[in-house]
Amino acid sequence: MRAAAVLACGLWLAVTPALAASSIPADPLGSVMWETLYPEVFGTAPVVADARVVVMAPADVENARAMPIAVDATALEGVEEIVIVADLNPFPVVLRYEPLKARPFIATRIKIQQATAVRAAARTRDGVWHMNGRLVDAAGGGCAAPPASYAAADWSEHLGEVQARVWPTGDTGAARVKLRIRHPQDTGLMAGVPAFFIDALTLTDAAGTPVARLAPLEPVSEDPVFTLVIDAPVPGSVLTLKGRDNNGGEIAAAIPVPVKTAGATP
Repeated sequence: MRAAAVLACGLWLAVTPALAASSIPADPLGSVMWETLYPEVFGTAPVVADARVVVMAPADVENARAMPIAVDATALEGVEEIVIVADLNPFPVVLRYEPLKARPFIATRIKIQQATAVRAAARTRDGVWHMNGRLVDAAGGGCAAPPASYAAADWSEHLGEVQARVWPTGDTGAARVKLRIRHPQDTGLMAGVPAFFIDALTLTDAAGTPVARLAPLEPVSEDPVFTLVIDAPVPGSVLTLKGRDNNGGEIAAAIPVPVKTAGATP
């Protein structure tokens, strides 16, 4: 694995001490990569299998460039971080998500290089990672395929454009936020083409308080879409999205919160 790739994925191959196999918890998915991934992703923190972390993904992947995945850890209390990992991808760590004032739920689309275990883990305040996942089958090649964006002559003119919407959920105290950002999310696996991807996003409320923080990485699909669930914001207020890509390109958008009208369906 390239050194740059290791750094980009938030892994620590060069500095993580070797762990004895006996100190590594058993993997409920039986992945051949687990003994390598455990110290790289979790260090020496405790990891427990937990069905309260619900991972929704197809068993058979129709489009290896854009596999839908959702992680719902709302049954856990005190979730501070969620990480999604695709074991056999060239870059296993897909993203890291800090819910902050949001609910521990995230949905997106990711690239899959081959049949693999896909797992999510939620870290609670006590430092324990609660993990669940599933095996997915894929024809593969999603990580190595060139972005379709490059075929359009004006792709760079739309780089970083944001489409966003806020709407109520069935829970009166929550709202759903959906973000779509124009970006090629290039993994850099094509010869002579450097990696080019969004690596930081922060959503803030009208008072400027961070609501959620997201660190997407190379395996997140082109023109990424993220769905979050947040505490219901004040109707008529404005949420702010700010971020950057690994080339220093800025992402910024103001997201208006709709004003409820009489008789509107919650």
